[in-house]
Amino acid sequence: MAPVKHVLGISGGKDSAALAIYLKDKHPDLPVEYYTCDTGKELNETYELIKNLEVYLGQSIVKLEAARDSPEDPFDHFLQVYGGYLPSAMARWCTKKLKLDPFEQYIAGDGPVISYVGIRGDEQREGYISKRPNIQSIFPFRKNIWSEDVVRKVLSNGQIAFIKGLYQEYVADSPHLERLIEIVEEPVSPRLTQDQKLDLLLDLDIKGFNRVVFAFLKTTDYPLSKVDHFPLVDNDEVLVRDDIFRILRDSGVGVPAYYEKREYQVEIDGEIKTGHYSRSRSGCFFCFFQQKIEWVWLYENHPELYAKAQVYEKDGYTWQQGETLDELSQPGRRQAIKREHYLRTERQRNNAQSDSLIDILGVEDAEGVGCAACFL
Repeated sequence: MAPVKHVLGISGGKDSAALAIYLKDKHPDLPVEYYTCDTGKELNETYELIKNLEVYLGQSIVKLEAARDSPEDPFDHFLQVYGGYLPSAMARWCTKKLKLDPFEQYIAGDGPVISYVGIRGDEQREGYISKRPNIQSIFPFRKNIWSEDVVRKVLSNGQIAFIKGLYQEYVADSPHLERLIEIVEEPVSPRLTQDQKLDLLLDLDIKGFNRVVFAFLKTTDYPLSKVDHFPLVDNDEVLVRDDIFRILRDSGVGVPAYYEKREYQVEIDGEIKTGHYSRSRSGCFFCFFQQKIEWVWLYENHPELYAKAQVYEKDGYTWQQGETLDELSQPGRRQAIKREHYLRTERQRNNAQSDSLIDILGVEDAEGVGCAACFL
């Protein structure tokens, strides 16, 4: 039997970096291999973060690179392959060629693989899930650490009797056992959806649910059926954005520099106001999922990279629909974008009425929303 391989992709973003630190500190016995998919177009801050992580983890992070034999950077290589057609939300060839394909090649074969994903407890998304049957995704930061396919099988109406027996065997000491059994016996229906049933079980006993799922997996071909013990079964922590920044700062690895807010000046109703902008996600410096204020941030903080992004716009291909980077960089246009960003941020801040770190650092947090695979 092939040994189980544990892997974690480092994107250069805050969540995957914090997850690497978290697993190192909380579960040092897990033999996790760390990797990153290098597009050749990352910010320097990304490479600095990876170096800092390697020092903290005490091991190298494997660098995966598409088109390794090409004399060009991976992005430039595939840009030629696609005839100069820039990637977009409708044609995300960069995601597949620069992220997913190298990852799939990295874990090629039939050996069991556990992939740890840094989606936080305050996010409502699943992220990229490989369709290969030998790969299983785990989400340590969430209340529910299991992927949707596993939950669907565990809470299937056809499994009610079996799951009831597992609760009676593995959660017999729970003071909530009677109520847990009642919930298990209630079929999934329009009156009780799968998500509602899952929340009820987790709210009563996270560790108990994990023990039951782990026991269920032992009857399947999932990678976790190949291990005798899995420490995350006893995990009941739910980590949100504030926790991520705390982990990064407390470890000494630090928050990726492009998340740190920088000041900008903008005129609002004849008065000069001070706003703050930063980058909201990791990934290529010219990522087409960037907000317009992030393009302004790039122009004003990394003008050399902005100029490189401009070079790619030709023959009608632009990073954003309806506006070229040359048009966006004009002083009047940049001021308009800052004005709209400042007013929107103030509205959000007033609605939040909070002193939490999410308001101090900014309520906009789009990391991973546009590109589900950019955690790789």
